[in-house]
Amino acid sequence: MSDIIRNDEVVADDWQILQAGEGLALEMPLPDGRVVVPMEFWIAHHAALLARGNVAVWLAGHEEVAELTPWLAQLPLIAVHFPKFADGRGFSAAFLLRSRLGYRGELRAIGDVLPDQLFFMWRVGFNAFAVRQDKDIHKALQCLKPFSDAYQGSWDNAAPAYRRHRRDWPAGQHRH
Repeated sequence: MSDIIRNDEVVADDWQILQAGEGLALEMPLPDGRVVVPMEFWIAHHAALLARGNVAVWLAGHEEVAELTPWLAQLPLIAVHFPKFADGRGFSAAFLLRSRLGYRGELRAIGDVLPDQLFFMWRVGFNAFAVRQDKDIHKALQCLKPFSDAYQGSWDNAAPAYRRHRRDWPAGQHRH
């Protein structure tokens, strides 16, 4: 069992991420315990997976987030896969899940997740991170919130910094 960052702390990961590929196909029944299945598998088997419980979904970068809308309230975890650090589609997926679709469960970044990305991932709605195995997860945790405030608005507070902080100007001076 590996560790992840969840809600600002390092914890043991109790979810198993299942993948298909290399001639392997996912089949029912799934292994015991908490499992995360690809979105395509979820859509094909959602009735049985909801009845089983302890099943979550992971999204690939090319998949449409809105396809999960009917099940968002039942999904305890949605993982968004980053195939490589330069692929930013997962940032958009997370922001859409939080801001437009109202998802409130665990939103986890998986794949090629690097420590220097965590603050920006957190800003778009991620609250859990499976940091790449070759990186120190405790050092990554320190990178999560390096700034005391952000200039831009985001999903959790749309107001930019200049609207959140009142500035009193000395008498006789004007804002430019």
